[in-house]
Amino acid sequence: MVVTAFVAANRLARNAAARQSVRMLCRDFSRSAVASGKIKVKNPVVDLDGDEMTRIIWDDIKSKLILPYLDLKIEYFDLGLPNRDATDDQVTVDAAHAILEHSVGIKCATITPDEQRVEEFKLKQMWRSPNGTIRNILNGTVFREPIVISNIPRLVPGWTKPIVVGRHAFGDQYRATDFVADRPGQFKMSFTPADGTKPTEWKVFDFPGAGVGMGMYNTEESIRGFARSCMEFSLTKGWDLFLSTKNTILKKYDGRFKDIFQEIYEEEYKEQFESRGITYTHRLIDDMVAQALKSAGGFVWALKNYDGDVQSDIVAQGYGSLGLMTSVLVAPDGKTVESEAAHGTVTRHWREYQKGKPTSTNPVASIFAWTRGLQHRAKLDDNKELRAFCRNMERAVIETIEAGHMTKDLAICVHGWEVTPDQYLNTVPFMDKIKEQYDANVAAGTKK
Repeated sequence: MVVTAFVAANRLARNAAARQSVRMLCRDFSRSAVASGKIKVKNPVVDLDGDEMTRIIWDDIKSKLILPYLDLKIEYFDLGLPNRDATDDQVTVDAAHAILEHSVGIKCATITPDEQRVEEFKLKQMWRSPNGTIRNILNGTVFREPIVISNIPRLVPGWTKPIVVGRHAFGDQYRATDFVADRPGQFKMSFTPADGTKPTEWKVFDFPGAGVGMGMYNTEESIRGFARSCMEFSLTKGWDLFLSTKNTILKKYDGRFKDIFQEIYEEEYKEQFESRGITYTHRLIDDMVAQALKSAGGFVWALKNYDGDVQSDIVAQGYGSLGLMTSVLVAPDGKTVESEAAHGTVTRHWREYQKGKPTSTNPVASIFAWTRGLQHRAKLDDNKELRAFCRNMERAVIETIEAGHMTKDLAICVHGWEVTPDQYLNTVPFMDKIKEQYDANVAAGTKK
């Protein structure tokens, strides 16, 4: 019944007229006898569907691990690439505003189109990253934290505690204007004040021939929100906070990040940090990368947008797998949150799935996208039962893997590239094992 509802929603989305977004309030199961015995969730969450293999897994997670246990209202948006193209990407904007309205968004992985995808999907244009669009509307900081599992070896053995990457989720390269210069010419930048005073112009480069150029920006308001989010998160964790920039090269741009962080720390957070026995430090990014590799972990690492994008994947792999990473966007108000899987749409597995072949795709990060989003819903609603459900579902995932039941990518981490089929499970049987573990824990009265 659940899958049918979502398939119908997707069909409606594909048939939508251009510029018409999809806002579908999924069935309110509280009106059905099926909902009896479920945990009641007072307020809705926003579900942002995605693409390819992760889209298939997304529906399985909802039908197997979420909706059987929760009486939950879901406001659904189809962010699959065909529907973004059909709506001229308005669906992405509408989804972001729905998250602002309801405070909790839970997002599936999506395709960011390149030239090849434009041709494959016959797109009207090369649409921007949906993640970038949503982050620019919500503002805030993306916190990515590894899921540490005892029997999954770490590529960096010294990382015995998690490293949380706080990625500034606004501006920079992700809202840049870039261009190709196809002939010799002069590249200039100018700033025209809104108050009508004289514009300022900067000469950037005289192109002797063809080349490329870019202009990007950020705002002081957003940087201040970034600083406060990171400092609040460090206080919550009780861990040291590091900010990394390249202010020796980008003296004005990165220098402003450094100065604002220091100012907010001194004026608003220094006493709180000292009382918790934690510190705030700025380091050059190249120095910090070396320090991070030598460390045991256990700190929050604040990074600009692009730096955070790169380093979060490195950190995830260092802990064993990109499939074992949570990702939560926290807006400056501290109330609005969007959780997502910190990986792509698993295109290679999708091609196999299209041929009718079974796949062993890791759903852990997507499951944690749901539990972390629902944890925030529980916090806002003061819903202890929902909070316990999230904690116990995450526990069931970890216990399932520690019992030796895992997907192929994790089995390779444990057994090496010569892994055999008896050492891993395909996606659906793996999720069935998680459900069995959760149900067994509840039946045994071990729910906490």
